[in-house]
Amino acid sequence: MPHAIECRQLVKRYDGRPPVEAVRGLDLIVHEGECFGLLGPNGAGKTTTMEILEGLLDATSGDVQVLGLRWGANDDLLRQRIGISLQETRLADKLTVRETLTVFRSFYQEGIEPDEAIRRVSLEEKANTYFVKLSGGQKQRLAVACALVGNPQLVFLDEPTTGLDPQSRRQLWEVIRTFRAQGRAVMLTTHYMDEAERLCDRVAVVDHGKVIALGTPAKLIAQLGGENIVSFSLVEGSQPLDEAELARLPSVRSARRDADNYALAVEQPHIALPALLAHLQATDHTLANLTTRHATLEDVFVSLTGRHLDSESAEEPANGQPA
Repeated sequence: MPHAIECRQLVKRYDGRPPVEAVRGLDLIVHEGECFGLLGPNGAGKTTTMEILEGLLDATSGDVQVLGLRWGANDDLLRQRIGISLQETRLADKLTVRETLTVFRSFYQEGIEPDEAIRRVSLEEKANTYFVKLSGGQKQRLAVACALVGNPQLVFLDEPTTGLDPQSRRQLWEVIRTFRAQGRAVMLTTHYMDEAERLCDRVAVVDHGKVIALGTPAKLIAQLGGENIVSFSLVEGSQPLDEAELARLPSVRSARRDADNYALAVEQPHIALPALLAHLQATDHTLANLTTRHATLEDVFVSLTGRHLDSESAEEPANGQPA
């Protein structure tokens, strides 16, 4: 299958004391016709990677091809064939939706009509509304329409649904699904694991500038060794439990402690739960609460890094400037 994106040993280093290496030998391939998710916490290197792929930032070293072309040699052609929607887009307050898209359409030699872009993001009723009068979800859909009006082969979406209400999120999901169904490629970043699981054919988990896991959402979740998660906490003042002992309980594949909470990846909850309760009784521990649920990509990330996807850390360099 042809590649929409291919990067080999991608490195981005910022000089300083000490120097900051935001991306450290990252390898990545995105196929044409797939929706690919780049996941990671703040500081993981995903924004820097996206900006290099979008041609907004120069790599320190490594080889990057986008649609078989290279930035620095095919810039004009690449800009005609990709679309970009940033996490936060500021457009002219006193231009209407249709006027905004007419301006963006003028940047491309080929593309779709502004009204068609409006239809694709379901903004027909707001076509003559000024940008400043749009809701947050409508502004975000307009930003995506700006990325689509050039009829790109590849679109980059950086946190496309952050801060949106559930209905607006679902509307944008349908826009992304429709674009992908046309055989185009989508690369997105998101902090919403349900979004990644619903939209992405494959995802890459990035941490400290490297890809630490790659595959379909289902494959990565299966690698936990258990499709279910048993979460529980103990009454206040309890002595900590031994994670190694918990991991040896029947049907438990792994155990981790996160502050006062415990999470067990289990194969068969009906076997693991009685064993856990018996273990707690034998060790004189009392439950404060207990829940069971299906494993998610969030569990994959915590298992790999020991951190939650939305955990705060130092901001990664952006737009060519170290934090």
